[in-house]
Amino acid sequence: MPSSKFWIASAIAAACAGTAFVGNAGAQQLGIPAAAIPQMVQGVGIDQNLNAQIPLDLTFKDDNGQTVRLGQYFREKPVVLALVYYECPGLCDLILNGLANAMQKISLNAGQDYDVVTVSFNPKETWQLANAKKANYLEKYNRPGAKEGWHFLTGQPDAIKQLADTVGFHYNYDPISKQFAHASAIMVLTPEGKISRYFYGIEYKPRDFRLGLVEASANKIGNAADQVLLFCYHYDPTTGKYGMVVTQVTRALGTATVLLLGGFVFIMLRRERRSGHEARRSV
Repeated sequence: MPSSKFWIASAIAAACAGTAFVGNAGAQQLGIPAAAIPQMVQGVGIDQNLNAQIPLDLTFKDDNGQTVRLGQYFREKPVVLALVYYECPGLCDLILNGLANAMQKISLNAGQDYDVVTVSFNPKETWQLANAKKANYLEKYNRPGAKEGWHFLTGQPDAIKQLADTVGFHYNYDPISKQFAHASAIMVLTPEGKISRYFYGIEYKPRDFRLGLVEASANKIGNAADQVLLFCYHYDPTTGKYGMVVTQVTRALGTATVLLLGGFVFIMLRRERRSGHEARRSV
């Protein structure tokens, strides 16, 4: 039977490929019989609960050790939610690195246009760990206002479980390796706390990330270019990505062609009429 290290490595490989589920289904893709799947990865994965309302009355500790209510981060802006643990030996840092990279590559600013809430699902972790992790990623992101817009939380088992269950994030703890088996994804939520988008893996396309934020905000952030992109690109829940809708693009190109031809005919008719008037005047 494969070792715990094998299963953790397999989970990371699946995350790099953008797979949402690394438990039973992931093992089957590797050609491993269901009976050989160890307990630690059974049930591990992410269930999409689009439009589910997260419990905003849950309390956590923020990165300064203060007790905070989850709902205080949900006001007028969309929120990016990342479930990780701060002493994770590899995958969680890859998730946060991918998130920071996507944040850096869009013009929308954390703290101004949207908030980010990172929650540890390890109830043994402390706010001091959260504070150190926050300092590291604020340095990476390096934009004004990020300190007030990117929050790192720790919590008690019940609160963590309620939040994780609501967003469909399932994980297991392996006492032998002293690590958690978990999948990789970030979620975008509306200002009211409803799940709007899931982005899988450890790399998030800046275009998709931005469009997800714009849609979650009900178009309160972004610009006209975003609206054009949203007309041509639609979110696919099965992949967690935005893809081009051929019919929409064809319709848009067809409309543009008709308008151009119509404008050309109009200009030519005006020129013809002017030429006719000038010819009559000269007679």
